[in-house]
Amino acid sequence: MVSFVFSLTVSAQTIVGSAHDFTAAGWNTTGELCIVCHTPHNADATVTDSPLWNHEVTQSTFSLYSSSTLNATPGQPDGRSKLCLSCHDGTVALDSFGGNAGTTLITGPANFGTDLSNDHPISITYDTALATADGGLHDPATTNSGLGSTIANDMLFNNKVECSSCHEVHNAYGINKLLIKSNAGSQLCLTCHDK
Repeated sequence: MVSFVFSLTVSAQTIVGSAHDFTAAGWNTTGELCIVCHTPHNADATVTDSPLWNHEVTQSTFSLYSSSTLNATPGQPDGRSKLCLSCHDGTVALDSFGGNAGTTLITGPANFGTDLSNDHPISITYDTALATADGGLHDPATTNSGLGSTIANDMLFNNKVECSSCHEVHNAYGINKLLIKSNAGSQLCLTCHDK
């Protein structure tokens, strides 16, 4: 039990002061740190891959990344990426949590909108077969991520590239733009891309 409480404390300390710390946002009248996304009671049980989800989930249809050099098959964002887009697509209000319909939409460069055609593809399967077919990707099953294990273990979710493959929503690493590792010299990009 003590380690569980310590784990929560460490996580709460990393998000404080980050781009996802909404405690001082005028629309967060609760002043609570986690409540915008998570709740201990009456969570959205239809959301998988995120504990105790409390935020409205986007229903948008997205324009997807496309390229003649893309060997993956993009589909509509799902999993963790859909949760990220529930604020970052600009169609669901930041304050749409706890069953309340909000009114404060995200603005500025953090609002990606529903046109993802110029953004890195997400919710795509990235496996040995894709790496082999592409020729410009490292094999995620055997390539070290620099985070302790392989790309597959540390950066993929159900063998898919998601927003959280590169970004850590709780700011556990304390890196600008909530990255999971530095991108100085394209370090993060070159973890997967062999260019």
